[in-house]
Amino acid sequence: MIGTPILRVADMGTWSEVIHQIREAPNQFDSVRTQYLEQLARYRNRNVIAYYSSFLHKNEYDSSINDLDMQSFMATIHGLDRNSGLDLVMHTPGGGIAATESIVNYLRKMFLDDIEVFVPQIAMSAGTMIACSGKVIHMGKHSSLGPIDPQINGVAAKGVIEEFERAKREIAEDQGAYLVWKVLLEKYPPSFIDACQKAIDWSEITTARWLSEVMFREMDDADSRASIAVDYLSSRNTHFAHERHIGIDEARTAGLQIEPLEDDQELQELIITIHHAFSHTLQQTNAIKIVENHNGTRLVNNVR
Repeated sequence: MIGTPILRVADMGTWSEVIHQIREAPNQFDSVRTQYLEQLARYRNRNVIAYYSSFLHKNEYDSSINDLDMQSFMATIHGLDRNSGLDLVMHTPGGGIAATESIVNYLRKMFLDDIEVFVPQIAMSAGTMIACSGKVIHMGKHSSLGPIDPQINGVAAKGVIEEFERAKREIAEDQGAYLVWKVLLEKYPPSFIDACQKAIDWSEITTARWLSEVMFREMDDADSRASIAVDYLSSRNTHFAHERHIGIDEARTAGLQIEPLEDDQELQELIITIHHAFSHTLQQTNAIKIVENHNGTRLVNNVR
């Protein structure tokens, strides 16, 4: 087991207090992050892994979820007492569905579905999918999830399907409309349309399965709840844009099991302090992605 909680709110710090601690620490950024991750592990009596991307500080670099992250998770899980479950603290813009599915399947096997997800600020797109694979999602009033509609080469897959279906309807009603839609239709060959539909199905079916198998597992209407949640999270008519932020109230409306950070002041202070520590690292070093556990085992991707 991790140990006995020995934490006080006073042990934690604001944005400016954390940067002061970093400047005073022997190993600066690393030691301060590890200190607070270890305190969270003690407070919760669970394993902790933080997954942080620099998309807010270095958006010119790709810090999205990808297959290389599997190596980082394997390294940070090695040596942990997996019977103690996992608290996953995430800050990410999202990424590839294939890598996301592989990572979630691995984490679920390693911790036997005993995973809770913390969103200190933002977990968008595939990050939201990962959050939906946990038993519960911890969010604050400032936290955001995002729509899970897939993007292909920067293009909204659902937008492509909607435009294609609209073109078919208008051309069927008026053959002259073909001239209006000709340029668009030439941009999207049949193989691309099919790829978009498959990406949509992949995202929605996978997320719904995770929800029904974990978050809603103990409920009689698990499949129905999962379907309702996924319909909401993937709806372009509701969210209008892929970058739309979904706050704690909206996430609850979708039926997701949300625990407000504000319900536990010490926990909230810890999560926010961890977020400050990682944000300072990403802002003031060459790091573009960090995966780190409460024992200080970490893999850091740096700007080359």
